[in-house]
Amino acid sequence: MKKFIALMTMITFITVLSGCATWNGVKKDTSDAYDATKEAIHDATK
Repeated sequence: MKKFIALMTMITFITVLSGCATWNGVKKDTSDAYDATKEAIHDATK
C-alpha cells in the first residue's frame, strides 16, 4: 500500500511539474497516470 501511495504522489508531482501546454498533452498525461494507477493496483493485488 505504501508503494501505491508513493507512486500516486510521484505521478501527481510529475504531471504538475511537467505542465500541459495543449489539450492533447492533458489527455496524454491523464491517460498515462490512469494506466500507471491501473498497473499499480494490479501489482498490489497479486
